[in-house]
Amino acid sequence: MTEETLMALREKSAALPRRPGVYLMKDVNGRVIYVGKSRSLRDRVSQYFHLGKDANVKTRRMVSCVYDFDFLLCDTEIEALTLENSKIKQYAPKYNIKLKDAKSYPYIKLTMQEAYPRMQMTRQRAADGAKYFGPYSGTSTVYEVMKTLEKYLKIPTCHREFPRDIGKERPCLYKQLGRCVAPCDNSIGQKDYYEIMQCASGILRGNTRAAIAETETKMYEAAEREAFEEAARYRDRLMAIKKLGESQKVVASPDAEYDIIAEYTDDVSTCVSVFYIRSGIVFDSESFTFGAGEVTASEEGDYSFMSSLISRLYAGREYIPKEVLLSFDPGDGERETLTAYLTSLAGRKVEVRTPERGERRQLCRMVMENAMHVASEFRRKAENDVKVLVRLADLLSLEVVPERIEAYDISNLGAEHITAGMIVSQNGSLKRGDYRTFKIKGNGAPDDYGAMRETIRRRFAHLADGEGSFSEMPDLILLDGGMTHVAAVKEVLGELGLAIPTFGMVKDEHHKTRTIVTEAEELSIANDQAVFVFVYKLQEEVHRYTVSRMDSAKRKTLRRSALESIPGIGPAKAKALHRHFGTVAAMRTATWEQFREVPGVTEKDADNLLRYFEEKN
Repeated sequence: MTEETLMALREKSAALPRRPGVYLMKDVNGRVIYVGKSRSLRDRVSQYFHLGKDANVKTRRMVSCVYDFDFLLCDTEIEALTLENSKIKQYAPKYNIKLKDAKSYPYIKLTMQEAYPRMQMTRQRAADGAKYFGPYSGTSTVYEVMKTLEKYLKIPTCHREFPRDIGKERPCLYKQLGRCVAPCDNSIGQKDYYEIMQCASGILRGNTRAAIAETETKMYEAAEREAFEEAARYRDRLMAIKKLGESQKVVASPDAEYDIIAEYTDDVSTCVSVFYIRSGIVFDSESFTFGAGEVTASEEGDYSFMSSLISRLYAGREYIPKEVLLSFDPGDGERETLTAYLTSLAGRKVEVRTPERGERRQLCRMVMENAMHVASEFRRKAENDVKVLVRLADLLSLEVVPERIEAYDISNLGAEHITAGMIVSQNGSLKRGDYRTFKIKGNGAPDDYGAMRETIRRRFAHLADGEGSFSEMPDLILLDGGMTHVAAVKEVLGELGLAIPTFGMVKDEHHKTRTIVTEAEELSIANDQAVFVFVYKLQEEVHRYTVSRMDSAKRKTLRRSALESIPGIGPAKAKALHRHFGTVAAMRTATWEQFREVPGVTEKDADNLLRYFEEKN
């Protein structure tokens, strides 16, 4: 940013009104790189262009890229917060913190509308009569919860459908082991099975104590009726539910239901931990960690980024409790805004509080300690990663420690399906969102060097795009190949006027990383185990990724060409055939009449299909 640009931005920001609104910072190409909100646009935006020495790394970096800004006035701060979320989702700005998209959160689904309900993991809710629980922080949590319920309540884990499959096959091993109630051979009736799933539903809602009380009541009622076998079943179920309750972490009184959000910041990172408390039990938890250069704030003690994070977190959740507890004091203004925003999302009153004493304060301290622990783990890993990168830079005689490393590989199947893969390591960790694939058109015999040249040329053609993975300049390029590959890539980089350190990763006869090479010499990494393991993992990852992408392209093409080579069968009819029959094997045994049942397939098409598969057989 030039001094002239800075002065122009200061003048423009000083003319802003002191009203709530949203501001959009733009780079030299007019792309939105940061979105923020404020109750006073003039005060907030002006701060960015009068930064003191204590401003954090990310804020300085963002401001240095700003060439202009737009703003949108709002009537209230809650309106500004809602608009900020909308604009972040629309533009995905480079300098705003990233959260998981709402659509990717998993749920547990109980098909209670069915006679024999099933328990499933799903990422989509539908108005189908089923009960949905969640969203959960990740699939690992979902499968752990499902596994626990299946274990203690002996819920079937097979893919049989009931009552359709009752009596059709012998019970599996789980019945013999006492781990399944086995509706497949009528070991349990529909009524009792449904009761078990209702019990699971109550537990998933966090009402373990209610499930215990209800089961205990039914056990005593059955005993009074002298239905001792039924009473014994309830007794076994009661014991299982109690064991399940013991496995859950009870942290508060039975009627406690709130979310607790704690924030911890040190000189390396900011960590936000969230605990979801239902019926006094830790129902779920998740943590978000951001490096010191990932959180943009305009002043010390500014919690506007936390307001943004919290609002986006709940915008993706179906359920918001009546209370949200914070370990920090965001200030009356931010608290009031969050309270109003969450209330509007929930459709009922939601209180946002910072407890000062009692059980709630103790819980906030517990979640804060969790955030501190996550942050310390982040620090430990970051320190180890930095050490490896420093040693790698020293070994390769690099001028800077390579924060962003791009690794490339070429995979092919003859002259077809030539695929180049690019993976990215950022500060020592794989950045999978930046992975990219290049489809190379074959011209005669496979040419790895030509494919690598084309890949590098295409990749750096997008360097000036200003957004996405391609907009970042790597500090180091690693190729799965030898000296000739390095020479080919350096030639292309020279033509583009780029001076990026480039090395090859060479494997031995056992397909293990042997050495790193320049275009003229080998550099051994065998004596530094940490560097060796780091490079080996990169080489394995880029090879895995490239081969998987090539295999995917191969399968699609083979599946498409196999049917589209038949006269009269184009992409639409081929797709309809696959949808109707499922597999090519099913088509091999199909009759003329069955082919005619497929939408769009004419009599002539059926003749050609029948003839084609008769020849194949």
